[in-house]
Amino acid sequence: MITDDGQGDHREPWAAPHDDVAGRLSELARSLQQEDSEDAVLEHLVRAAISLVPGADEGSITLVMARRRVESRAPSGDLARAIDELQERTGEGPCMSAVYDEQTVRVPDLRTESRWPEFSTKAARAGAGSMLSFQLFVEGDNLGALNLIGRTANAFTAESDYVGRLVASHAAVAFADAQKLHQFKDAIATRDLIGQAKGILMERYGITAGQAFIMLVKVSTEMNLKLLSVADELANTGNFPVRRRGRS
Repeated sequence: MITDDGQGDHREPWAAPHDDVAGRLSELARSLQQEDSEDAVLEHLVRAAISLVPGADEGSITLVMARRRVESRAPSGDLARAIDELQERTGEGPCMSAVYDEQTVRVPDLRTESRWPEFSTKAARAGAGSMLSFQLFVEGDNLGALNLIGRTANAFTAESDYVGRLVASHAAVAFADAQKLHQFKDAIATRDLIGQAKGILMERYGITAGQAFIMLVKVSTEMNLKLLSVADELANTGNFPVRRRGRS
């Protein structure tokens, strides 16, 4: 595998992970399956990465949308949050450029890093010495990455790179599963809410489930509101939303 450290792509020597690392990675995979929310999964991943990767002091999951907007997820502390904010504010940094093209980007010393001069200078002032970023996914212009930060320069080694890749591979799968779980829960909540609204209409008007759904759709269309908003109002108040009159 190839790592970009700003001095040309080169291959790192890989060694088999220590038994304790392999065991902890297996434990990580099992424990991630027990988390019941997207945020919990991401927080667990970041904590595990900091614990497992030599040299890592802080970290976060970073989403970059349309190569511009940075969303910091599960930052481990103020420094990780500040680094993500810096990438968004300056429009440059590991996640804003190289991670789109490289699976791993290593920044040995932010004080002398020349690829992103403004970001690097400000990140060093904020207290970051070095960085290690791993690509989790790329979908068009959208990116997900695991960012690790060392407070000292040259904090990350070839071992950090290797162990980090292993953690990132687990993170990529867990991240995808967490998103699916979130979408599934949203779908269940939506179905339940619409079901409650239909039940109210069925009892009130003595109509079938199909007729109740048609009534919800009709109100949604006539009032130019989302179906879920109409169902939510009916389920929580017992009434359809009130049509707002324009000012005379």
